[in-house]
Amino acid sequence: MENLLIEGSDETPKVTLNKAAAIFEISGRSLPEDALDFYNPIVKWIKEYMKDPNPTTPFSFKLDYFNTASSKVLLDLLNLLKDIKGIKILWYFNEDDEEIHEAGEEFSEQVEAPFEFKVY
Repeated sequence: MENLLIEGSDETPKVTLNKAAAIFEISGRSLPEDALDFYNPIVKWIKEYMKDPNPTTPFSFKLDYFNTASSKVLLDLLNLLKDIKGIKILWYFNEDDEEIHEAGEEFSEQVEAPFEFKVY
């Protein structure tokens, strides 16, 4: 399975999806003009990955900021991830950033997947 690597920008997060190295990470800022369009390749990659996942999948979210459109797509993405056997959502937040921490808590209440909150 090919890796999916998307370089981050001021508007879009960096995405690293690498099955062989077990690196699954979305980091940075997410405020793309068209959130559905931006996240579509990520959703496609995850659907392909779900056919033959690793025994464990630690999926990291290290977002500094995301807009409302991204929030909806992130929730859809989390709902997709919850069906992967061995999934663990690692939600990173800056200790001074209550908004990102609270957003992660809200996502964890809406999605039945194991969440682990990590301060960086």
